[in-house]
Amino acid sequence: MRRSDLNRRRDEIIALLCEADALSAADLARHLGVSVQTIRTDLRDLDEAALVHRRNGVARLRQQSENIGYAPRISVARAEKHQIAIATRDLVPDGARVALGTGTTVEACARMLAASRTGLFVATNNIHAVVALQGAPEVEVALAGGAVRLRDLDMIGAASAAFFANYRVDLAIFSCGGLSREGEILDYNADEVVARLALGDCARCRILVMDQAKLGRDLPFRKDRIWDYDAVVTGAELPPELQSRCQDAGCEVIKVNAGPEGVAAREPLS
Repeated sequence: MRRSDLNRRRDEIIALLCEADALSAADLARHLGVSVQTIRTDLRDLDEAALVHRRNGVARLRQQSENIGYAPRISVARAEKHQIAIATRDLVPDGARVALGTGTTVEACARMLAASRTGLFVATNNIHAVVALQGAPEVEVALAGGAVRLRDLDMIGAASAAFFANYRVDLAIFSCGGLSREGEILDYNADEVVARLALGDCARCRILVMDQAKLGRDLPFRKDRIWDYDAVVTGAELPPELQSRCQDAGCEVIKVNAGPEGVAAREPLS
């Protein structure tokens, strides 16, 4: 077997565990069309790499101080992220000044904006977003400097904070590592928190975009509550108490669903 095929399958295992929380080797074998023995070998190696934890016949992702790699995250909730991108596009007019954060959901938003908006000014610390915007008509892009996080192709921490402090934009679009059931915005490390806060501080309107897998994810770093933002675009079914807090705070929650032809339907909850 080619090494690329092996890595691709293990990326797919990580993606499936992100979506399902826990799966048996038999479940994974059915999803991926390989033998149970092959999956067991993959899980053993992923366990040794401290990515997966095996217990009582099922595998789960380990809690980590860093997110999983960028490639497997792209395939997690791909359709939902596309719907989020469509709904987010509707919040961004032509000619807007926009700050874009890191992550695969924000990259999906950048691709949608590139295909449907003109005359944008974009400040970002996300190299994937820059590539996505390459063909956008009349776009101007400013990219943060500093050390590149090669795994994700982005810049976080103090360098990104200093970069975003130079701008005043109309909208900031960013994601997060997780959302607690109590409404806390969570991230994997302090540098990601610093970057998110700096990005939000430079914008008049702050838009959080997150797929439903983020809801209930337990991460070590917290800052802000979901209702501190102007809008949240998500496929997650937020608990009623969070919906109520968002409504009281003037935070618009836009829940996306697949329409009859796979088109995102914007469904304001607040």
